[in-house]
Amino acid sequence: MALRPIDNALPTTPDRLKKQTKVAVSIQKQSGCGVNDENNAPLPPSGDATIDYIISENLKPISDPESKIQSLIEGLYSKDWAKVCESLNNARRFALFHSSLLLPVLDKIMLVLVKAMKNPRSALCKTSIMASSDIFNAFGDKLLELSTSDAFVNLLLQLLLKASQDKKFVCEEADRALTSMVGSIAPLPLLHQLHVYVSHANLRIRAKNAVSASKCVSKMQGIEEMEEFGLAKLVQMAADLLNDRLPEARDAARSIVISTYEARTKNEEQKLETWQSFCQSNLPPVHALAIVKIPSQ
Repeated sequence: MALRPIDNALPTTPDRLKKQTKVAVSIQKQSGCGVNDENNAPLPPSGDATIDYIISENLKPISDPESKIQSLIEGLYSKDWAKVCESLNNARRFALFHSSLLLPVLDKIMLVLVKAMKNPRSALCKTSIMASSDIFNAFGDKLLELSTSDAFVNLLLQLLLKASQDKKFVCEEADRALTSMVGSIAPLPLLHQLHVYVSHANLRIRAKNAVSASKCVSKMQGIEEMEEFGLAKLVQMAADLLNDRLPEARDAARSIVISTYEARTKNEEQKLETWQSFCQSNLPPVHALAIVKIPSQ
């Protein structure tokens, strides 16, 4: 007797068709998760929305901003990733032109930035990084105040992570955001935040962090600010970075040493002798020898 083909083993009854339809609908619902899920964001289907990356200079003020601040928050928490990108660009406009309206909800905005940076969708990630640059420029030191300080710590770590990625256009945008951060926030409190990541396990994060730290030290106004942070702490940080595997970190270490040397010996006649004595008093002999040589090189 001939065997029935496997394809026809189960009859196509109306009940079976209903079950197949339910399964298909269930799968579609599972794949339609919102972009706010940073671990399960779906890949964009063909014909998906395209995102324009608008530079800060091309952003315009918002008409009637007082009536639109609430809809901004709603848009940032949308499950539609394109809507989130649009709202992030509006947040940038609020930051640049209507910062007083954004300040009361700044902590919420920063949480959204961190969440968007974690999202695997590159367009959402880059837009959030661009938003962080504008927020740094608009609010500066206010980002380190009590209500937003924890959010700032998380934002800083995400920027260091993104600046360490292989995706060039994300990495470059994160580098620009870190530069904006250093340029808009006072160096002393920012250096305290950066010091946390000097010994991070990820060598790329260490390097990116070292570059920002060296820029902070260069911005410090005289020896008073350096002494408030700790001159010994600065050379110890530089000594650790001087042996790092990445040249970026080693160059940053040399920059920190030069800035510290110039501040420490500014009013000294015997500069090299003063510097040598300082290094020997605050560093192990091997590290002191390496740090002492840098200014003369």
